Amino acid sequence: MADMKSPRTPMPEADPKVRARNFEEVALGYTEEMAIKEAGRCLQCKNPLCVQGCPVNVRIPEFIAKVAEGDFEGAYEVISSTNGLPAISGRVCPQETQCEAKCVRGIKAEPVAIGRLERFVADWHLSHNTKPAKPLSPNNYNHVAVVGSGPAGLTCAYDLASKGYPVTLYEAFHTIGGVLVYGIPEFRLPKAIVHRTEEDLRNLGVQIQLDTVMGQACTLDELFDMGYKAVFLGTGAGLPKFMNIPGEGLAGVYSANEYLTRVNLMHAWDESYDTPLIKSRSVAVVGGGNVAMDAARCAMRMGAGEVHLVYRRSQAEMPARAEEVHHAMEEGIQFHFLTNPTQVLNDGAGHACGLECIRMELGEPDEKGRRRPVEIPDSHFQMEVDTVIMALGTSPNPLIRMADPNLELNRHGCFVVNEETMKTSRDGVYAGGDAVTGAATVIQAMGAGKKAAKAIDEYLSAR
Repeated sequence: MADMKSPRTPMPEADPKVRARNFEEVALGYTEEMAIKEAGRCLQCKNPLCVQGCPVNVRIPEFIAKVAEGDFEGAYEVISSTNGLPAISGRVCPQETQCEAKCVRGIKAEPVAIGRLERFVADWHLSHNTKPAKPLSPNNYNHVAVVGSGPAGLTCAYDLASKGYPVTLYEAFHTIGGVLVYGIPEFRLPKAIVHRTEEDLRNLGVQIQLDTVMGQACTLDELFDMGYKAVFLGTGAGLPKFMNIPGEGLAGVYSANEYLTRVNLMHAWDESYDTPLIKSRSVAVVGGGNVAMDAARCAMRMGAGEVHLVYRRSQAEMPARAEEVHHAMEEGIQFHFLTNPTQVLNDGAGHACGLECIRMELGEPDEKGRRRPVEIPDSHFQMEVDTVIMALGTSPNPLIRMADPNLELNRHGCFVVNEETMKTSRDGVYAGGDAVTGAATVIQAMGAGKKAAKAIDEYLSAR
């Protein structure tokens, strides 16, 4: 009988004191021996609940069984039959709240490290297999346009191209990847992995059109006039939110989007690039999600002497992954829970010189069941910082409305879709990812792209 309390195999990591000052990957990955050992913990359940927790329906017990046998390429074939981006999802997917949360082993002890095994398999394939991806079926001549190359767009394009559809991928930036390249730092997701995804797409016949802003370069009507039979909108949520407190317009105040874009996409961390970024002495990052963790950890690596994370609720309410919070704490980020900014202080010359905050306490639950933070009277204090980064979430870019002003949007500016098919209010037009949900996870966006690709295939097949 299996030992239900056996601990899972630890993931080797870079030393916190060293990694806090470089952009090399933090998690170092399993060796073959570690992967086989961890795969041996899987109980191979007859009714695998873990699969139900996966937004892209990876056949988890099957690929883990292959790993346990040492058949790593076979494991990759199982994963890639439903997930075209396993090296990415294996790194940034919140497995602890999805597949691993449903693992039977987690009832009495630690769940199987599904995400770590997925990453191992994908990395093994990338380093050992040079066989290019190929479409599974002949070209069917129904052209599809995919707008946006974040995780939703990449997944939709990959799935459709795998079925033989001619796909053109439109991207506003000079490189594909969306949030995978501008938002997630190198130390969490090496950009070489995203570039390999681009190779796979090109091998599948996907045409990639960069530097194209939908709504300005062309409209949806013009795409259909060009001969596309269906369109997928995966345009993300790149419009940052602010607190609307005094001083947010001062020099030294960034949105997390701008800060991370300068660091990640524009390589501010690399001295061979001439990307302007303030050299900060002390930084305050406002927020409690993964983006806030990324911004804080990047600020530390960019040379800040101190980095403060300011969050209005307690640690238990933080939406960031526990692993990211743990890594940030290891690297010396100072956390200020139950704290909320009230104004950014002016040094008299138009530059931020501090952050005034107020202490909070948790009150009654809100409509989502989370206890609402309430100000404690007369508890204001000041934090001396020269840079403030607002990581408060994002909403869809309003430019996309110019692509077709008749598409139905909700009050947040997100596309309204059929949740089963991802179809918008216009025939032949589908949407998914953050452009539909608002800021969410990479794997949720991938799930939406996959669902849309299936619906587009059914729609075009019925024509």
